[in-house]
Amino acid sequence: MQKPGSHNVWLVLGETLNERNADVNDNKYKSRAARGEVQIGTWVNMIRSPGILTLLKAAGLDFVRVDMEHSPFSMETIADMAALSRALDFPMVVRPPAGSREWIARLLDTGVWNLHVPQVDTPEQAHEVAKHARYAPAGLRGMSGFGPNTDYESRPVVEHTAHANSQVHITIMLESKQAFDHLDEIASVQGIDALTLGPSDLAQDLGVLGRPDQQKVVNEYRERLVEAARRHGKQVAFLADSIDASRRMIELGATIVTYSAEVAVLKNAYAAAVTEIRRK
Repeated sequence: MQKPGSHNVWLVLGETLNERNADVNDNKYKSRAARGEVQIGTWVNMIRSPGILTLLKAAGLDFVRVDMEHSPFSMETIADMAALSRALDFPMVVRPPAGSREWIARLLDTGVWNLHVPQVDTPEQAHEVAKHARYAPAGLRGMSGFGPNTDYESRPVVEHTAHANSQVHITIMLESKQAFDHLDEIASVQGIDALTLGPSDLAQDLGVLGRPDQQKVVNEYRERLVEAARRHGKQVAFLADSIDASRRMIELGATIVTYSAEVAVLKNAYAAAVTEIRRK
């Protein structure tokens, strides 16, 4: 027999669970970015165990960015990491090898919400990236059934597409002089959430890679990017290889800061420890 008041207890519990599921089913990375909150993450270039996400979340990071452009990660590994990312409510960003329809569709359908797309040189390319990342009427993302991208929930198609469009976050990388020649046009593209640059590839394209003035030149391009992002309501994402550099990127206007990579952090920490242990 149902105890007095138990119906209300189950009702409250059901509402609590629904609220919790709604929270988990939202992209925390995108909502923080929209509020202008500073987020600190790191690159993952080598460690392919999904368990690295648990460790990095415990370290206090806000997100992790996994690299598929210069690293050996497979789609199967990314799928496992995306599933754990959602379960942990710890945002994962993926840089695909290219901003093509195939890569965008596969990654989003695998359950990845956040893409960091390299080598966007023209407004036409930016439009293509935005188009492939969102369903109609905002774009022409290929339709798929329920799966990891819907947390295996079957929803009415209009509800599904609207929710997916609202949760996807797209950052594009400007890595050439050609891209900066079209900076305002690229920054104005709807469906692009954030702008960044690739400092080494940009320096290479500008002919200053390895020269004494490399840092000065790249910083000038960073400032140009920040100004364009402000004009067009985009967020700014920058890479930093030190604590001081991270602070400078935030002062410059970045709200998404990727501090170093797990490879560099591990090597530097062990190298410093070994040197100290052997010190006589």
